[in-house]
Amino acid sequence: MKKITALLLALMMLVGVLAGCGKPQDAGKAGKLKVVTTIFPEYDWVRAILGDKAENAEVTMLLDNGVDLHSYQPTADDIVKISDCDLFVYVGGESDGWVENALKNAANKNIKVINLLEVLGDSVKAEETVEGMQEDGHDHGHSHDEQLTENDIRDRTLSDFAGAWKSLHPYLLNGDLDKFCQHRADEDGDSSTTKDTYWEKYKTSWQCDAEKISINGNTITFTYGDGKTVSAEYTYAGYQPKLDDEGKIRSVRYQFETTSADAPQYVQFNDHGHEPGEAEHFHIYFGNDGFDALMSAKTNPFFVKDALSAEDILDELMGHDHGEEMDEHVWLSLKNAQVLCVTIADALCAIDPDNKNTYIANAAAYRDKLAALDADYKAAVDGAAHKTVLFGDRFPFRYLVDDYGLRYYAAFAGCSAETEASFETVSFLAKKVDDLELPCVLTIEGAQHRIAETIVQNTAGKNQKVLTMDSMQSTTSKDVANGATYLSVMEKNLSVLKEALG
Repeated sequence: MKKITALLLALMMLVGVLAGCGKPQDAGKAGKLKVVTTIFPEYDWVRAILGDKAENAEVTMLLDNGVDLHSYQPTADDIVKISDCDLFVYVGGESDGWVENALKNAANKNIKVINLLEVLGDSVKAEETVEGMQEDGHDHGHSHDEQLTENDIRDRTLSDFAGAWKSLHPYLLNGDLDKFCQHRADEDGDSSTTKDTYWEKYKTSWQCDAEKISINGNTITFTYGDGKTVSAEYTYAGYQPKLDDEGKIRSVRYQFETTSADAPQYVQFNDHGHEPGEAEHFHIYFGNDGFDALMSAKTNPFFVKDALSAEDILDELMGHDHGEEMDEHVWLSLKNAQVLCVTIADALCAIDPDNKNTYIANAAAYRDKLAALDADYKAAVDGAAHKTVLFGDRFPFRYLVDDYGLRYYAAFAGCSAETEASFETVSFLAKKVDDLELPCVLTIEGAQHRIAETIVQNTAGKNQKVLTMDSMQSTTSKDVANGATYLSVMEKNLSVLKEALG
């Protein structure tokens, strides 16, 4: 799950405080109907179902400036809009990990929420890697078992650890982490190891005089269990590898020191990282006896972001195990779109029953258009010379190709963060173009086409067209103003697909 920054969580809490200052509006009775959507397809579906009633509604598309779903993080203004709306529609996959916290603090406690993936249920597909596809090498975390060398280690600044943090020790003592201790015991596979075994272990290793630590600029503030607070400015003093019994680098501790007598003079951080990057948690060691003394300390105090709830902490500790990552691009199936539009219409009817008949009629008419376009896609595929598409890019179109029985090859999976393809990937895809005699190599909107063009240059004929299909992940409000609709984009995609299939 995507991690929420402390600042974002603070903003969410502020929204909740403000919400308590007034009563939420009764939808449909006071003011305009307020609908907030994350992406363009949801936005356009809502507008289509509202029809001529759209003038009585405020419909917001959050991702309206070209930022795609996978990199979007809400602003404070976005959170406020969600908090006060009558209907909120979002995709619900890994990219929307921030939503749960946003909804907890909604001002309108009667808000209706539509999670596209939940609506589709068993129709949602797991993200897959097909033959020749380069696996996502983007590092979303770290490995505690990563084998490091001195050449791998880079200097870091105190800003990597900035923010408000809290010790896990009090949570352990009050029982909030019993589930984690049991989880560790279950993993151990030794019948003699129990929950209490790990509880006692962490009771000792996580013990820390400080319960909270705040880092702002070069200043570290320690808040102790008795409420005492001390602060000092610290300077970077380099790093020191921690070695295992075989002399291999086990971890890296980043060191900071102060000349102030009011605070610990020596501080070390270990977040399992070895190069610049924002810490998600850390182990901290501090005292006045020098860095060597800290290296030999028997405790291992564990600090997490102060904004995390006990539930969030458990999620962090237990490895974010939510099963397979789902392919989020469900809107690219016209069959899915029909199901989702019915759900949106039902929600609008419940919120605004006075216009129920209009919403039902508009949804039925729009579903007919979706079904007709779906039939056009099937006819095009049935009559095509080829039954395979090849993308020199990410591939968000799995739902579409699966609907019509097409095969595909691609450089990366749909949610991949990669932008550069290896020589092996390019060579594999170029050979597939030759073997299957494909007339086109495809890309998605916003791409530089460099990979697709390189694939073409590595084919025998070097004469394939490079064409673009639009996944609607980064459609802007300007595109909407220029007349873009979900149907118009899918019609253009059909034209491109016809040419690609020959």
